[in-house]
Amino acid sequence: MKPIQKILIANRGEIAVRVIRTAKKMGIKTVAIYSDPDAQSLFVQSADEAFSLGGTDARSSYLNVDKVIQACLETGADAVHPGYGFLSENTDFATKLEKHGIRFIGPKPHSIEAMGDKIGSRLLVAKSGVPVVPGYEGASQEMSVFQKEAEKIGYPIMAKASAGGGGKGMRRINTPEELEPGILSAKRESLSAFGDDRILLEKYITNPRHVEFQIFGDTKGNIIHLHERDCSLQRRHQKVVEETPAPNYPSNLKTKMSEAAVMAAKSVQYEGAGTVEFILGESGEFYFLEMNTRLQVEHPVTEMTTGLDLVEWQIRVCQGETLPQIQTPPQKGHAIEVRIYAEDPKEGFLPSTGRIHHLSFPKRDYLRIDSGVISGSEITMFYDPMIAKLIVWGEDRITAIHRLIECLSETIVFGPKTNLQFLQKLVSSNEFAEGKVSTHYIADNEQELLSDKTNDELKLAFAGAVFATKEPLNPWIKETT
Repeated sequence: MKPIQKILIANRGEIAVRVIRTAKKMGIKTVAIYSDPDAQSLFVQSADEAFSLGGTDARSSYLNVDKVIQACLETGADAVHPGYGFLSENTDFATKLEKHGIRFIGPKPHSIEAMGDKIGSRLLVAKSGVPVVPGYEGASQEMSVFQKEAEKIGYPIMAKASAGGGGKGMRRINTPEELEPGILSAKRESLSAFGDDRILLEKYITNPRHVEFQIFGDTKGNIIHLHERDCSLQRRHQKVVEETPAPNYPSNLKTKMSEAAVMAAKSVQYEGAGTVEFILGESGEFYFLEMNTRLQVEHPVTEMTTGLDLVEWQIRVCQGETLPQIQTPPQKGHAIEVRIYAEDPKEGFLPSTGRIHHLSFPKRDYLRIDSGVISGSEITMFYDPMIAKLIVWGEDRITAIHRLIECLSETIVFGPKTNLQFLQKLVSSNEFAEGKVSTHYIADNEQELLSDKTNDELKLAFAGAVFATKEPLNPWIKETT
C-alpha cells in the first residue's frame, strides 16, 4: 500500500497539535482545518497548511462532513486523522472518505457501526464470551416490559441510551416508582442528543471502578492490548483523572480483563486504536461497558509507561503495515493524567470563557503537557474549554502522585477561572493515595473538594495518606521491570 503523503486533521485544539507532532516526525505533511473563532489557534499555526471551513460552532464547521471532504479534495490530502470526538466515530464520514479514495486513520466503518450501538455491541460481545452487565436490551420499548424486566434485574438499575455516550441519556433508577419518569427522561435526552430514543436497562453496580484497556489491531488480523487505564475519578460520567497501571489490582484479574478486551475487539475484526471499557464491582466482578473505536483523550499515560507513540501506530496500520509489536510490551513505572479546564468549580463547573493572559507550566523531564492553547489564546463559548492535559510519570505510584501535586501547584493560568485547585485537592486526598476511589467519589465528596484548603494543608494531607498506605507502592513494578 502506498505510504501516506498528507494528513488532514479533522479536529482542533490539543489533539490536532498532538497528531501534527507525530506526522512531522514521520515526514508526512499536515493540513489543519479551522472555523472562524479558531483562525489564530496554535494548531492552525503548527500545520503545514490550513484550510478555512468558515462558521463558528462545531455543527457549521468541524461536524460538516461535506465541508471537511471538500477540504481534503482541495488540499490533496490522502488521509484523515479524526482525533477524538467530532467525526471520529461517524460511519457516514468514514464511508464517504473511502468512496473518494481518502484513507480514514481509524477502524473500518463496519467496526464503528457495530460498537456505536450499545444494544448491538452488548449482544455482539456477549456472543464472544465477554461478560456484560445483567440487563435488558430487547426490542420492545413498552413501559410494561421495562417494568417486568426491571423487577427481574433488581433495583437500583441504570437506564441508558442505546446510541449514547458521555453520560447523555443515562438515569439511575432506585425504586419502581422512579422507573417510568426516569425512562421517559432518558428517552427525551437521548432523542435530543442522538436522534434515537431506544433505552436499555442494566443492573446498577455499587461503588464501581472504571477500567479500560487500550487495544490495537492491524489489517493482518493481529490484535493486542497495551495494558489498562483506571478512569474511576469522574464527574457526571466525564473522566477527570486517568492513570496506569490501575492501583490495587490483582494480576489474575488484569489477565482475565485483558483477554476479554481482545475478544471484544476480535468480534468486529478490529483495526487501529480502540479502547474496551469495563465496570469493576467491589467483589472483583467485571462487565463490558462499551468499546470506543478511536484514540482516547487519556492515551498519553499508556505512551508514557510503554514508550510507544500510538498515533504513529495508527498511521502505520492505516498504511497496511503489521503492528510494530505483536506481543504486549512491558510497562515501566506509573503515569497519571489530569485535565485542566477553564471552568468554575464553585458555580457548578460552568465553562469560563475569555482570554488567557498568561499560561505557563513547570519544566520537568517526567512531565508532559498536551495543549492547544498558549498565552493570548481565547477560550470561547463554541468549544470544549479544556486548556491542557498534564501528565506525569514516576518510578512508582506515590512518586507520580507527589510529582503531580507539585506540577499542579506550579502551573499558572491568568484569565479564565480553572479547576486547578479542585484537581490539587482531588489528587491530595487519602482515598486517592490509597487507590480506593470509585466513580462516585467526586459526587460523594464534592463539598470537601470545593473547600478552601491551602496548599500547605493539601501537602500535609497527602503526607498523611502516604504514611497510612499499607499497599505496595506499585504492584506491577516487579513484574514489568
